[in-house]
Amino acid sequence: MNRKRWLGVLLVLAFAFACSNDDSAPTSSTPEATVAPDTDRVEPDDAVPTAVPSDDSEAIDPVGESALEQLRRRMAAAAQFGGLVPSMVIVEELHRNAEGFSYEIGDHGGTLTVATISEPLTLNLALARDAGSSGVLGYLFEGLTQTSWLDDEIEPLLASSWERSNDGLRWVFHLRDDVQWHDGTPFTAYDVEFTFNRVIYNDDFQAASRAAFEFRSLNDETGQWEQSQMTVTALDDHTVEFVLPQPFAPFLRSMGTAIYPKHIVEGPIEAGAFTEFWGIDTDPTEIIGTGPFTIGEYTPGERFVFERNPSYWLTDDAGGQLPYLDRVVRLIVEDLEAELALFRDGTTDIHGVLGEEFALLDPVAEAENFTLHRRGPGFGTNFLAFNQNPGSNDAGEPYVDPVQLHWFQNVAFRQAVAHSMDKNAMIESVQHGLGYPQWSSVSPASGDFHNPEVRRYPYDLDRANEILDEMGWVDTDGDGIREDDEGNPISFTMVTNEGNSVRADITGIIHEGMTAIGLDVDFRIVDFGAMVAQLTATYDWQAMVLGLTGSPDPFGGMTVWHSGEDLHLWHPNQPEPATEWEAEIDELYIAGSKELDHEQRVQHYWDAQAIVAENVPLIYTTQSERLGAVRNVFGNTTPTLYGYWDLRYLYRTDQ
Repeated sequence: MNRKRWLGVLLVLAFAFACSNDDSAPTSSTPEATVAPDTDRVEPDDAVPTAVPSDDSEAIDPVGESALEQLRRRMAAAAQFGGLVPSMVIVEELHRNAEGFSYEIGDHGGTLTVATISEPLTLNLALARDAGSSGVLGYLFEGLTQTSWLDDEIEPLLASSWERSNDGLRWVFHLRDDVQWHDGTPFTAYDVEFTFNRVIYNDDFQAASRAAFEFRSLNDETGQWEQSQMTVTALDDHTVEFVLPQPFAPFLRSMGTAIYPKHIVEGPIEAGAFTEFWGIDTDPTEIIGTGPFTIGEYTPGERFVFERNPSYWLTDDAGGQLPYLDRVVRLIVEDLEAELALFRDGTTDIHGVLGEEFALLDPVAEAENFTLHRRGPGFGTNFLAFNQNPGSNDAGEPYVDPVQLHWFQNVAFRQAVAHSMDKNAMIESVQHGLGYPQWSSVSPASGDFHNPEVRRYPYDLDRANEILDEMGWVDTDGDGIREDDEGNPISFTMVTNEGNSVRADITGIIHEGMTAIGLDVDFRIVDFGAMVAQLTATYDWQAMVLGLTGSPDPFGGMTVWHSGEDLHLWHPNQPEPATEWEAEIDELYIAGSKELDHEQRVQHYWDAQAIVAENVPLIYTTQSERLGAVRNVFGNTTPTLYGYWDLRYLYRTDQ
């Protein structure tokens, strides 16, 4: 079987109620049609296209090998075939876990404790643009649908059922009639209508999930792209109608977006104060959702305590109220090393394992009562970006110095930098051999949506220098720093966020590569919140290394890849595409959202990835093998391609 055929074998991953430290959100309520800056760990997330291990590799007798040795052998065998995902043996095992799983009746009580370096920047999920905020608020809010942690299928959540017209433009959702908001108010279709019409489609602020529900089409007469919205109408208390202006392939998946309480949110919106509502200083008990947990305590910089919702609508097969757990404690720590220490001393129950930690944890797993799991690739991406924004602030000052903008907007310069990136060094010295080069803008976790044939930029300092020399950007005064064609020394600042030692070490390797080709780069580690503000508000940055959470469907990247969106990081909110290649990507992402034929959708996204790789607006680093450690004290859990558990059904077996 050829490599393309094997790509179709892998299924996409999802974050549906899979509460783990290597997943970005605990519940399906975090909109899957968005991505957000990710301050969490790089290491347990992604790998690349698949290949079948050779006969020789499978013939090796694993008896006597440690788990780490087996893992590295299988990964090396996959890499021999040009593929970078874990072997199909592992993938098939995870599928078997899912197929053989069934929920048991659990016991109520107990606590799940996790640790994270993420702290939220807001408690208003509608406005949240970072993984720290959405990860916290996902415990509280729910959508009409959810994505199964077992098989990635779309399932009912706040909606009990739905039907659609033959053309896919009219959808009618029938809502559960037994759901209450945390304050006891009944949940109705009017909350759904309000969420879309007054929150998501509100022009007074930019809701984080709005891009997923803006429908773009080309006006044949004017040649201009036009934007339209769906209509959302409550037909009665428990029935809501959606009418779409055009087909939308990921519609059901997008219905996982959070629904908000009209009776709570309408007042601040009417008063024009929604952007200040549910801010980071809000009493957390005032955050009202329908989810299985509420916030009982929030101590900034220390912890969140989520308390069981005693009136949650879901019951188990015996009629017992869910969730089983009394609480979830989310400890906020300074760095990844602190996360590991808390897991080793028994404080936390689950840990996203770094490559360097695997060899340390493997021999002590039995004694310390946990199991190491390998779950394949995730969705997130990590990259270097240059600021190409030609705009100015309110004072008329340019976001980027025009001299630097001249460099950053030059595709040959970006390609030269791509060749200076030593991904093998990142894998060996930072990820301890448990990682892979990343080339494409869509993670291979997305199965056949991932294009493994995009242009690659192997580490080659000679080629990088050759490109810069051909541009005439050479060191004319012998100080080791190149000057551009106008004689300006090529000097700029590159930042990444504090607390993530893996990302910091990888950025250090990027810095070494750029220095080696004659670029003067000031490398700094900064506060994550300040970095997100630079990306989304002030735009006053030069070069940045960061990560984005991902989505099973490439359309989830619309906020990044469409030139008119605010997470089009290198040049956001363009009134019209600044370049031909950005215009082409806009068209392909729009076409991919409307196309209902799967093979044609795949082709649209493959074409977009090829354009991205050619123009390198984001220069990708590496993807890590996704490794996790789970304490052996829980029921209703099994490792799958998509998660470890549905948090609502999780229970402790040691009480």
